[in-house]
Amino acid sequence: MSNSAPAVILVRPQLGVNIGACARAMLNFGLTDLRLVSPRDGWPNPDAGPSASGADEVLENARVFETVAEACAGLSLVFATTIRGRELTRRVVTPLQASCEFHGQQGQGGLMFGPERTGLETEDLAVAHAILSIPVNPAFGSLNLAQAVLVTAYEWFRQASDAPDDQMVNHEGPAPHEELEGLIAAVDETLVTNGYYNPVPGRAAAARLTMRNLFTRPEFSAGEVRTLRGIVRGLVRPRHSPRDQD
Repeated sequence: MSNSAPAVILVRPQLGVNIGACARAMLNFGLTDLRLVSPRDGWPNPDAGPSASGADEVLENARVFETVAEACAGLSLVFATTIRGRELTRRVVTPLQASCEFHGQQGQGGLMFGPERTGLETEDLAVAHAILSIPVNPAFGSLNLAQAVLVTAYEWFRQASDAPDDQMVNHEGPAPHEELEGLIAAVDETLVTNGYYNPVPGRAAAARLTMRNLFTRPEFSAGEVRTLRGIVRGLVRPRHSPRDQD
C-alpha cells in the first residue's frame, strides 16, 4: 500500500477564503501537501487563515508554482477533477477508483482542481493522466471547490484505512511527472529542429497538445520513459556500426 498521501493542486484559485476551506477539508482526512498554481490574489493570503479553522500547517507549508507542470513535479499519477475533457482522450474515474489506484501504486499521486468559476482548461487537463468525476445529482451538480476536495480526500482516507497490503499491482507505477515532461520536451525540441510545425500556420499549439495527450495517457513507467528518450536520441543521432565507420 502507498504510504504517500496525494498532493492537492489548486490551479489559479481565486479567493483566499476558498483556499483556506480546502486546507481544512484536506487536514480532516490526512492530506497536507497543498500546491497552488498562480493564485489570483497572490500568496500568502490573509483571508485563508480564518476559513482553514486551524489547518494552519497545511497553509504554512503550501507551495506556489507558476505552471501546472511544475506543480506536478515528483508526482507519479495525477487525476484532474473536471466535468470537461471532451477535447482529450482520457479515461474517467470516480473518487473511489482514484483512491484505489493511489493505494495500489508506488510514489505520490496528485489531485488537481481548477479555478472556482471556470474550472480547468484543456491545457491543464493535458498534464494529468486521467479525469476524476464526482457522481452527483444530475438535476443539481453544483459543487464548490472545498466540497470537491473534501469528497476526494475522504475517499483516499477511507481506502487508506481499508486497503490490504497486498494490493500492489505488478507494475512499477507511472514515472515521476518531471521525467515525463523531459520526454515531451525532448520530442518537441526534435520536432522544432526538423521543421515539423512549419508547414501549417497555427499548427504548433494543437500538435503539441495532441503530443502531450499521447505521452501522458498511457501512464508510462520511469523505465519506459527512459527507453522512449533513448529512442528519440537514436532517431536524431543514429549509432554507427563498425562497418559504417570503415
